[in-house]
Amino acid sequence: MKIDILTLFPNMFDGVFTESIIKRAIDTEKVEINLINFRDYTDDPHNKVDDTPYGGGAGMVLMCQPIFDCVKSIRTDDSKVILLTPSGVPYKQKMAFELSHEKHLIIICGHYEGFDERIRSICDLEISIGDYVLTGGEVPAMVLVDSITRLIPGVINEQSYLEDSFSYKDNYLLDYPTYTKPRVYEGMEVPEVLLSGDHKRIEEYRKEESIKRTKEVRPDLLGDD
Repeated sequence: MKIDILTLFPNMFDGVFTESIIKRAIDTEKVEINLINFRDYTDDPHNKVDDTPYGGGAGMVLMCQPIFDCVKSIRTDDSKVILLTPSGVPYKQKMAFELSHEKHLIIICGHYEGFDERIRSICDLEISIGDYVLTGGEVPAMVLVDSITRLIPGVINEQSYLEDSFSYKDNYLLDYPTYTKPRVYEGMEVPEVLLSGDHKRIEEYRKEESIKRTKEVRPDLLGDD
């Protein structure tokens, strides 16, 4: 998979893509990630990429020309262009799975007060990572890349993500509790069933605990009031 990220602040990504699983995915050529400063595409003699909004108002608005020209220069028939915006569809694990099968993602990071409405016309999908406002789209872009990259075949063990919270198999239940050594720590013991070696009982226990945790913390995932 190829991922191109359009941003005014490429240095914000330093460290995020050079550590852990994402770095390994890049090193093994499972994913190619490019950071593109769309200021390089502006035709303004002063390198401007934003201007004041028509009708007045606070802040500056990203202009069409740099982003349009940047997208045109890298878009192919295999590309899916994503705009990160608070007004986008809520980002869910199902969407991460779907996007992990794409060949080429172009992710546009907004900044300042917003972007010219006409930029939406060149986008295939608008995504929001939550009901809050950030200073720009760089952090959401990191979230997308992390959640998508780990789902690309060969990046991590398939069983690892199939048992994640919000995975397909359990209707997006939260993950079950896990334990490791020691068996007892400060009086807290590992549940006996996990030591039984009975895989059927263990699977049943984990399913029950996932349902219990989801009911307590995220009943909305079960359709409960």
